[in-house]
Amino acid sequence: MSASPRTSTVTPVEPALLIEDPDSLNWSEGADVLVIGWGAAGACAAIEARSHGASVLVMDRFDGGGASTLSGGVVYAGGGTPYQQEAGFSDTPEAMARYLAKEVQGAVSEATIARFCFDSVANLCWLEDQGLRFDARMPAHKTSYPPKDKFLYYSGNEQVPAYQDGISAPAPRGHRTLGEGQSGKELYTALRAATLRAGAVPLTQTAVRRLVRQRSANGEEGEGGEDGPVLGVQVWTLPAGHPETLRHAQLQAQVARWRLVRPAKAMACRREAAAIEQRVAQPRYIRALRAVVLTTGGFIYNPDMMAAHAPQAKRGWPVGAAGCDGSGIRLGQSVGAQTQGLDNVSAWRFITPPSAWPRGLVVNAQGARFCNEEVYGATLGHEMISHHGGRAWLILDRTLRAQATRQCLWGGLWAFQSVPALTLMWLHARKASTVAALAARIGADPQTLQNSLDQANAAAQGQGADPVGKSTGMRHAMPEGPYFALDISIGSPVFPLATLTLGGLVLDESSGLVLDAQGAPIAGLYGAGRAAVGLASGRYVSGLSLADCVFSGRRAGKAAACGTA
Repeated sequence: MSASPRTSTVTPVEPALLIEDPDSLNWSEGADVLVIGWGAAGACAAIEARSHGASVLVMDRFDGGGASTLSGGVVYAGGGTPYQQEAGFSDTPEAMARYLAKEVQGAVSEATIARFCFDSVANLCWLEDQGLRFDARMPAHKTSYPPKDKFLYYSGNEQVPAYQDGISAPAPRGHRTLGEGQSGKELYTALRAATLRAGAVPLTQTAVRRLVRQRSANGEEGEGGEDGPVLGVQVWTLPAGHPETLRHAQLQAQVARWRLVRPAKAMACRREAAAIEQRVAQPRYIRALRAVVLTTGGFIYNPDMMAAHAPQAKRGWPVGAAGCDGSGIRLGQSVGAQTQGLDNVSAWRFITPPSAWPRGLVVNAQGARFCNEEVYGATLGHEMISHHGGRAWLILDRTLRAQATRQCLWGGLWAFQSVPALTLMWLHARKASTVAALAARIGADPQTLQNSLDQANAAAQGQGADPVGKSTGMRHAMPEGPYFALDISIGSPVFPLATLTLGGLVLDESSGLVLDAQGAPIAGLYGAGRAAVGLASGRYVSGLSLADCVFSGRRAGKAAACGTA
């Protein structure tokens, strides 16, 4: 049965159920720790909780994996990993922390950054203990994602002059999981198997719609931290073996298949799956003897939350799984949780590869440069979305277009990198023989565009500093046409701009406990991964989200099992 076009794909979240006596509710089952969401953060929390002796139920609205299995499988790690050393790089936790402080931008404390960096080597080793594998082979050029046979790379702004500390040489910290194709599937498959080996019990095709909390002694509702601990959850589960339950699983496989090439078909599958949940799912209550851990990801697939908090990213291409609908954030808010950074959306405007592109010029709608072209794609995207209305053009000359074309055809790039680049350069570029003519073609101010090229050309010819700080080796003079303008704005159907939500629940950074509006911990409720504020909640760099899933997931799992605050 097909779903209505109006069928919501968003997990319904109800107000918390407050009860005075935990034994008064008809709990169907229970465990020491309930982990809500079985992606990378949920798997790490479950494994860690089990290693500290807790019984664990890990729940997922679908079959697990979430955004992690759809990712590139890159883990941001440094401080002297074996793979950095094998590739000939010296790195320290201190150097890593100095760099990350510029990217994190205060989203978490300096103490948390330092702890993350000092734990980095050990966390990578822990991932290897769970069955993941890494490698030291590196690509020759800066890239948004390494070629098929490369696994260590500069995954952020480490080589950009403005991000260097003048003390330590830049070091590559993007560790891509070893495997065929894009590595997110390999990463999650290993973590899923490790979760089961650890003895956590999965409960899939199960949506958590409500938290259960002990009512405060004075009997008043809605008083945040004055209420008692979170006691458990109400879930809605599809019955095992039911024909529609099997159909629900098939639909999720189709969503994964079609989400990139036919998003409308993928959305139709999501709606049909949601309709099945509404018709068939059965409610029950599950007791958390020690704690609940929320690890359900971000909210990129929640239209109402996006409209309320991040309308500037509406025309972006969402990065995430169907379960990234903010359910964990909303569950936390139902018991008074504090949130932060919900308006912060990472916009990935990668212009490398091809490696020739960053040698060109990026200008806004008026024709002015506004960002160093060699920066990481999310840094460029943030500047474009936040300060320039989401509009930008990449200007190339004949030489750069020819170099980029050769790199796309014979440079070993992935199809998702080469095909859009070639299409944009050869089928959709605005071409002009002079700067004035090019300005007319793209609607820019001719004098502003001319000034941008004149200043960049002077810097490339050694006659001054580059106005936006581009390094000497990346400068390229373009004194004469023809020029080619490539539209790299948000909403481009030819060159999609990916978006990812970064904000979430505010946590106690020593334990992962969720904090209420007054900054007090909500007993029995923890958060991890993209449902919460973490290392990647300032400025995203590749691999930092998965690395934070490991760091924050293990932190929450240990604290939930041990009852530590």
